[in-house]
Amino acid sequence: MTTEIRINETVLRDAHQSLMATRMSTDDMLPIIEKIDQAGYYALEMWGGATYDAAIRFLDEDPWERLREIRKRTPNTKLMMLLRGQNLIGYRHYADDLVDKFIENAVKNGIDIFRVFDALNDPRNLRAAVESAKKYGAHFQLAIAYTTSDIHTVEYYVDLAKTYSEMGADSICIKDMAGILTPANARELISALKEVVDVPLNLHTHATSGVSQMTYLAAAEAGVDIIDTAISPFAEGTSQPATESLAITLSELDFNTHLDVPILEDIADYFKGIRDKYLDAGTLNPKTMFTDPKALIYQVPGGMLSNLTSQLAEAGASDKYEDVLKEVPNVRADLGYPPLVTPMSQMVGTQAVFNVLSGDRYKMVPTEIKDYLKGYYGKSPAPVEEDFQNSIIGDEKTIDYRPADRLEPEFDRLKDELGELAKSDEDVLTYALFPQVGKEYLEKKYQTKPNKDKPIRIQARYRV
Repeated sequence: MTTEIRINETVLRDAHQSLMATRMSTDDMLPIIEKIDQAGYYALEMWGGATYDAAIRFLDEDPWERLREIRKRTPNTKLMMLLRGQNLIGYRHYADDLVDKFIENAVKNGIDIFRVFDALNDPRNLRAAVESAKKYGAHFQLAIAYTTSDIHTVEYYVDLAKTYSEMGADSICIKDMAGILTPANARELISALKEVVDVPLNLHTHATSGVSQMTYLAAAEAGVDIIDTAISPFAEGTSQPATESLAITLSELDFNTHLDVPILEDIADYFKGIRDKYLDAGTLNPKTMFTDPKALIYQVPGGMLSNLTSQLAEAGASDKYEDVLKEVPNVRADLGYPPLVTPMSQMVGTQAVFNVLSGDRYKMVPTEIKDYLKGYYGKSPAPVEEDFQNSIIGDEKTIDYRPADRLEPEFDRLKDELGELAKSDEDVLTYALFPQVGKEYLEKKYQTKPNKDKPIRIQARYRV
């Protein structure tokens, strides 16, 4: 009997974010979109995560225009984005009115599915996004950031999935950002979750550790409904497993993926040229395409590995790489076992680097770590040891309520602050999410003509 399993394509978001820091341009995406739309994917993950930041910071592109142009070309395929809960696509908590305005505009411009996670799996940090997505009629997929520790048991994830289901999730995703979910654990976890939730289950993993294809097969046999893959030229390594390989394998095992393999081959042929272009330019580091089983030991996501390598190289301390890797689990334990996903991965990684380079643990502590210990990011998965917390923040006040409750409405204030550059809600959101970079981008976008009679809009020239 044939069993249905659907596939999301990640090449336009997580694949190039994981392999080359989200540098693929809209120009390189658009010529193949119609073909992707014909392939039979469940959804195309193409926005959110770091795509917005990279577009305005490095590519001088309008992320909203990218969304609109892809939407025009995908009448048959759902568009999905990754949202960091109350952090949206930035690196701090934003007020509820800003969350609402962002989701409203994302839906208006073409997003069908919001995959939303919180770095601490704190449901309170998802509430505002849930309410807004429901209000604007979008599919709301709540994602569980997967990690392992003494407290991250199957029972922990089952309880979290029940909570997310009660919050109104249209589907639930297991987000294995470090590629550490092994086949045996996947079989056990998916089977347990299928017992308690009725909504579709989506598994997302990375090929970093070398077990991802086996993990997907075990999950498929356990009844997972949707998996995430990347077309082969941008697959494997720190990215997802290859789409074509999984489509063929699952088909032979009587799973119906709805994918058209000849069309996938055409898509892969196109992206081979794009991959080679970025390899030749040095944007795509071949090292990110290799397997590193140490991820299973240290649980460090691929993007975090490259970040640590860069930090240590800048400090002239590349020889300390192994020491830092060994320190990461220690820092994570001190902080109550947060999953290593943005922004916690950057925070834990930086603290590990400081601990190793200073030779004196926690002699240097970033403000973000102090704010985390004050409760400003949410509730830590496990309680933080009191003596340790006091050694970092002393008698400074901590909070035990939803962090966003500290924040006053900010959209209108930021709109006034932006002044004449606030030509649309999208512009205000760009400024709100990335104040310095966003404002610089908007100043370029609205450069005036020599006679100053009318602002002009600078956009990429798209190849179609």
